[in-house]
Amino acid sequence: MEMGFRFWVLGFCFWVCFFFSCSGSVNSKGEEGDGFLSGTVLINGKSAIGGIDEDFVCATLDWWPPEKCDYGTCSWGQASLLNLDLGSNILLNAIKEFKPLKLRLGGTLQDKLIYDTEDHKQPCISFKRNTKELFGFTQGCLPLDRWDKLNDFFKKGGAKIIFGLNALNGRKFASDGSAVGAWNYTNAESFVRYTVKKNYTIHGWEFGNELCGSGVGTRISAEQYASDTIVFQKMVQSIYNGVQTKPLTIAPGGFFDENWFKEFVDKTTPTLDAVTHHIYNLGAGVDEHLVERILNPSYLNGMVDTFYKLHEVLRNSRSSAKAWVGEAGGAYSSGHNLVSNAFVSSFWYLDQLGMAATFDTKTYCRQTLVGGNYGLLNTTTFEPNPDYYSALLWHRLMGRNVLSTSFNGTKKIRAYAHCSKQSKGITLLLLNLDGNTTVHAAVAFNRTSGLHYKHRSYKNKQKVVRTSRPYGREGEAFREEYHITAKDGNLHSQTVLLNGKILSVNSSGNIPSLQPKQVNSSEPIMVAPFSIVFVHIPNIVLPACGNVWN
Repeated sequence: MEMGFRFWVLGFCFWVCFFFSCSGSVNSKGEEGDGFLSGTVLINGKSAIGGIDEDFVCATLDWWPPEKCDYGTCSWGQASLLNLDLGSNILLNAIKEFKPLKLRLGGTLQDKLIYDTEDHKQPCISFKRNTKELFGFTQGCLPLDRWDKLNDFFKKGGAKIIFGLNALNGRKFASDGSAVGAWNYTNAESFVRYTVKKNYTIHGWEFGNELCGSGVGTRISAEQYASDTIVFQKMVQSIYNGVQTKPLTIAPGGFFDENWFKEFVDKTTPTLDAVTHHIYNLGAGVDEHLVERILNPSYLNGMVDTFYKLHEVLRNSRSSAKAWVGEAGGAYSSGHNLVSNAFVSSFWYLDQLGMAATFDTKTYCRQTLVGGNYGLLNTTTFEPNPDYYSALLWHRLMGRNVLSTSFNGTKKIRAYAHCSKQSKGITLLLLNLDGNTTVHAAVAFNRTSGLHYKHRSYKNKQKVVRTSRPYGREGEAFREEYHITAKDGNLHSQTVLLNGKILSVNSSGNIPSLQPKQVNSSEPIMVAPFSIVFVHIPNIVLPACGNVWN
């Protein structure tokens, strides 16, 4: 795939307008902030520029106990894997809706977690707050009966589990704060064997958390980590010998450092399945400029460099590993209440999903499903925060094939497009970062010989014809739109509206139905100020999407 396709498309020489004429489409009325602006979504439908997993959307569950506090705020409550309420109907239903949801179990304290297997001869004690200890807590322990209950719960929810193993076991700490020596895998091996013996299905085992590059709290050299990852993979493969369903092996789960990652990828096993990196690009949760950064297109574009460089590291290596975002919460140190758990966060979150997919990232794990001030669900009630609904709509609508997309008219519109999921056509995602301007969006495609439009006769029979004419001129056709807005237009609201209707769980804890509105294809796409729109256009078949349904 050419690098140029991975950036917003510039200078297509000829465009075929779709739905309606594009003449005067760019800023034909008014300037930004005037209240009205026209523009065009430009899509290259010739070939896909990237591909994502069918279950691209992933969320995390962490080990932090209630005593985890940041800047005087303790936001974790009973959200730890050790004390999470597994009897909650809302929590179970929230997971079930994804059919399936990938869940990555891990975080900082995974590298201080011992598993209460036969080799562990000491009492199984939970994490205790101790500021003198690495990460501010003592060593903790996972009782096997809790692991049994977690697996029973995950099975009910249909979740696909990625478990992060302790990668610090057996190491010593050098005077410079780095962790040295080889990994002691005895306890991890015993735990994985127990898991296989109990027939628990694990989608992937991940090795370590934020120990790469300069690390968080401590670090491990790329050479040592590469060597230990080979040992880790061999251990997993040996245990799963004879087991029909093999898990993925994943590493290193930390912040991207180009030199460290390159050395690691070059020196470790070439058959590692995924290389994971973490993203907290908005800054500290206590920062007062989070909203300003979320709504700044130039700031959001700052992550392009990271995605591109990791893609190039993998492309130029002998490794078959795919890029994953293993953890991303936007604002580190537990996020910011009424920002990273409110409506405004969806602009950052969905932009991240779109951008990551453009660079062939296969999975994107959001920190967290529940816990801290950046959960998809409320930490106390488990009721969905706005980002939950954004994640669910992405999961249901955005297919695996990623299309090169840009918006011509204003920088305040972020535009992404994929071949549709579980249906023909394409799905657009439009984010309006402007609070004063309604955007009227046209859609245009570059001319390709394989461009198809589907026409519907009055007898409801369908046929595919080749044409350069916009569909809708000879008969009515409709598209489906999902408009997401904040209650009362308040960016800090935790209540979200879909097509003007408030989304909330019912008394039985059921997630509400997410229904689109039907819009005549001859009408422009109206993107209100500070709104998010998913648009499913079923009547177009692009060459880039042909292999999905042929």
